[in-house]
Amino acid sequence: MPDLRLFFLAGLWLWLAAPLAAQAQKYTTALGARFGGSAYGLTLQQRVINNTTVEAITLASEREWSATVLAEQHFGILGPSLNYYFGAGGHAGRNKDSGPFYGLDGLIGAEYKIPILPLVVSLDLKPTLEFNADDWARFPTAFSLRYIIVKRRTGLAKWLHDR
Repeated sequence: MPDLRLFFLAGLWLWLAAPLAAQAQKYTTALGARFGGSAYGLTLQQRVINNTTVEAITLASEREWSATVLAEQHFGILGPSLNYYFGAGGHAGRNKDSGPFYGLDGLIGAEYKIPILPLVVSLDLKPTLEFNADDWARFPTAFSLRYIIVKRRTGLAKWLHDR
């Protein structure tokens, strides 16, 4: 006879782990700092439609600077505070040794909205395909801390915005 506790725990886990896309992302605009390896910069996320953001990233290191724009899709995990996301976009920059470069970017990561505080922390992998650069591909990871400037609308304001 199967153990009913194991069956119950498996069902509870599946229910909690199912993506909750309708509840993903508890903010509209967030601005913060991005830390990855030897590069540091700023990140700005703006929700454009439900669970979809546009993110602008500026990075600088000792030898180069770059600017990136990404479109991202967010999905809830275990409730509305924890999300995973993926996206794609492009970047351009300048290396002190080899001059201007540009490329294509992918992105996959996870973010957590800290309860009570207007802060979001995230960790992501942003692989890039480089053109006109010394490296043809990069696989940087980064940690970001963002301050929520505009909270997500609820109630009547949300209903009007979603129309």
